[in-house]
Amino acid sequence: MKSASILMIIGSALLLGLFIFPLWSITLEAPQYPSGIGMNIHLDGLVGKEKHDLQNIDGLNHYIGMSKLPKPNEMWEFSVFPMVVGGMALFGILLGFLGLFKGISPKWFLGWLILMVILGVLGMYDFNAWMVDYGTNLDPKAIMKMTDANGNPLSYKPPLFGTRHILNFVAHSYPHTGAYMMGFGMFLTFIAYWLGNKKMKTVKA
Repeated sequence: MKSASILMIIGSALLLGLFIFPLWSITLEAPQYPSGIGMNIHLDGLVGKEKHDLQNIDGLNHYIGMSKLPKPNEMWEFSVFPMVVGGMALFGILLGFLGLFKGISPKWFLGWLILMVILGVLGMYDFNAWMVDYGTNLDPKAIMKMTDANGNPLSYKPPLFGTRHILNFVAHSYPHTGAYMMGFGMFLTFIAYWLGNKKMKTVKA
């Protein structure tokens, strides 16, 4: 169980990278912004890729009636997500040490991983729901009112993952360093479970 427990500790600790690196990144490209403007999404708030990017995005959105980008105190997620991620990281590290010194069942590692997957799916669902509201709940008094061929208001929702053309902009939405660290950490915890389970079967045999 030693190798499995060490992997569990490392995998869980990688989640702490989310407190340093962005989870997600959205970039907007357009002729008037040849180098692009964008924002990095951290656990506790939004940060412009360049100094004035958030201000520029809000300025553009004002014309089509989109809300201003939320401040950290305006979304409960920016307060709750750091506690959830920090709690899961510490819990996983604790399980790893228990496996190292107490020899607990590797099923605990699998249980941690399943819970982390569920929380991740819920987080992505919440993120997408926010983007739907952000891109479709428009101010009826907006300066510009764009509609499709059927006369319905256009949606300015950025893609959850991938690339989408929005008017004369091209929006790119992809995971950032923190998400890759989290994904690799979860992969390591699966390997920890697999190694621990294999070791337990060998001992019983």
